[in-house]
Amino acid sequence: MQTVLPYAMLVVGFVLLVKGADLLVTGAVNLAQRLRISDLMIAMTIVAFGTSSPELVINIVAGFKGSTDIAIGNVLGSNTANILLVLGVSALIYPLSVSSSTVQREIPFSLLAALAMGVLANDQIIDGRSHSILSRSDGLIFLMFLVIFLYYSTSMSADKLSPERTTLQEPSTSAARAAGLAAAGLVGLALGGKWIVEGAVDIAGQMGLSEALVGLTIVAIGTSLPELATSAVAAYRRRVDIAIGNVVGSNILNIFLVLGVSATLRPMPFHTAANVDIGMVVLASLILFFAMLTGRRRRLDRWEGGLLLVTYAVYLVFLIIRG
Repeated sequence: MQTVLPYAMLVVGFVLLVKGADLLVTGAVNLAQRLRISDLMIAMTIVAFGTSSPELVINIVAGFKGSTDIAIGNVLGSNTANILLVLGVSALIYPLSVSSSTVQREIPFSLLAALAMGVLANDQIIDGRSHSILSRSDGLIFLMFLVIFLYYSTSMSADKLSPERTTLQEPSTSAARAAGLAAAGLVGLALGGKWIVEGAVDIAGQMGLSEALVGLTIVAIGTSLPELATSAVAAYRRRVDIAIGNVVGSNILNIFLVLGVSATLRPMPFHTAANVDIGMVVLASLILFFAMLTGRRRRLDRWEGGLLLVTYAVYLVFLIIRG
């Protein structure tokens, strides 16, 4: 029974996470409808926050339990999966054409987030210290970057206000019901995050796997399920701004919000081996950026989506071999 329990906790935790994120996004988007916010801004802020909330909950729980390898691996693995897996699947469903601002500003901003993490986390390499750590001051720097991103997003939303937007949730609902859905989502996220971390730690111990590997694979893919579901449905419904804006916004929030809050609450030791995984996030961001400049400009075609999926499969094989 003890052997089966961690797997059951992991599965139930993922179900609660996905359902919780769905309820949170549904409530938040309906509230945003009343404020007449555009598709892209809903995707990059409210939807992205909702789909990043599993990572946030898991990282806070993992941080306080001392499982920092799961916390950092979760963010890096999730950001890589968001681009290579989520956008790969979405582009196969329907080619993703994006606005020039996404190519010129939002995608480079997500690349900046990954580079900033690489600089702040590598105290050993940059400052010659005995060990590396994401300190509280690093967390506060991430949160200041977050404020800049939110200010930019809010300003752009005001400049491009459109009464003729469409969101994933077509029917409107009352403000009270929307708030209730969001609250129920938060409860599901809290319980799901707790059970996933406990299950993942137990599984790593039973199978002799490192917590970093579990965080980069099982936990990261699991917490990317909300992004995958949201972007896949958006691509199917031809809401490409939501499909790609959700991923780009989520990747920015995963670093600036999730790691910012996690490191501020409790400093997180960083192992230099994770630089390979930071490099993978940077590489995935660069592949996405240059994909927008090849073939039909500002469009992720189906063959490019297939390339992203192949790249992700190769990366997973590398992680398994590395252990």
